[in-house]
Amino acid sequence: MSSEKKGTIYAILAFTFWGLVPIYFKLVSHVSPFEVLVHRVLWSVLFLSIILMVTKSSHIFLSIIKDTKKLKILFISAILVSINWLTFIWAISNDMIIEASLGYYINPLISVLLGFIFFNERMTKRQIIAIVIAFFAIMYQIYSLGSLPIISLILAFSFAFYGLARKKVHVESVSGLLIETLLVSPFAIAYFIYLVSMHENTFTSSMDSTSWILIAAGLITIIPLIWFNSAATRISMAKLGFFQYIGPSLTFLLAIFAYDEPFSFDKLITFIMIWIALAIYSIRFPK
Repeated sequence: MSSEKKGTIYAILAFTFWGLVPIYFKLVSHVSPFEVLVHRVLWSVLFLSIILMVTKSSHIFLSIIKDTKKLKILFISAILVSINWLTFIWAISNDMIIEASLGYYINPLISVLLGFIFFNERMTKRQIIAIVIAFFAIMYQIYSLGSLPIISLILAFSFAFYGLARKKVHVESVSGLLIETLLVSPFAIAYFIYLVSMHENTFTSSMDSTSWILIAAGLITIIPLIWFNSAATRISMAKLGFFQYIGPSLTFLLAIFAYDEPFSFDKLITFIMIWIALAIYSIRFPK
C-alpha cells in the first residue's frame, strides 16, 4: 500500500472518531473542562509512554528531544492543541455542539489556505470560491447573531495551525504527541495539585465511575491524534482538509438528533453556505 493511501485511511479513521467523540465528553460534562483537559494531558503521557516502550521506539523520541528547532515547533503545536481541546470540551459541556461542528466545517477551508501560504500547494478556482463563500458565511453569522462565532473560530484556527505545525516539524506521530503532552504536563500537574488543595477535584483515589471515565480521556485523545498525525505527514494539507468534513457532519447529526440542540433559521443559513462551499471544493478532488 502506498504512503498516500495509508494517509487517506488514517484521515478517515481520525475524523470519524472525532465526529463521535462528543458522546464521551457528554459523559463527563459534570466535570470542569479544565480538569478534563488535565486528564487528557496526563493520561495521554502515560499511554503514549507505554506505546513507545512496547514498539521500542525510544530512539526516535530521544532524537527529537535533542533537536531544539523541533522542540520549539512542538511546544507551539502543544499549546495550539491544548487550546483546541479545552475549547471543544467547554463547548460540549455547555450544549454548544452545533457551534463546535461549525468550527470544524470551517477548518478544512483554512487548512487549504494555509497549505497555499506555507507549502505553496496549488489552489484551484473552486477552492478559492469555496473559501470566499465560507468567509461570507461567517460574516452572515456575525450579522445575524450580532457577534463573532468565537467558539467556531477558535476551534477552526487552532486546529488548522496545529496541523500546519505538525506537518512543518514532520516527526513520528507517537513520539511527537508524547513530547507535546510532556511539554504541557507541568501545567496540568500544577493545576491538578491546585484542585486537590482546594478539594475541587472530581477524580479520586476511590476510583468511582467518573474517575475511570477520566482515565479513558487518554485513549480518547491519543487514538485519533495518532491517526491524524500519521495522515498529516503522508498527504497534502488540501487533501487532509477535504476529509475533515466527516467529523463535523457526524457531530452535527449528534447535536440535532441525539442531544436535541436548538437549530435556528440563521444557523441553518450559515450551515447551508458552508455546505455549499464544501460541495464546490469537493467537485474536483485535489491531487
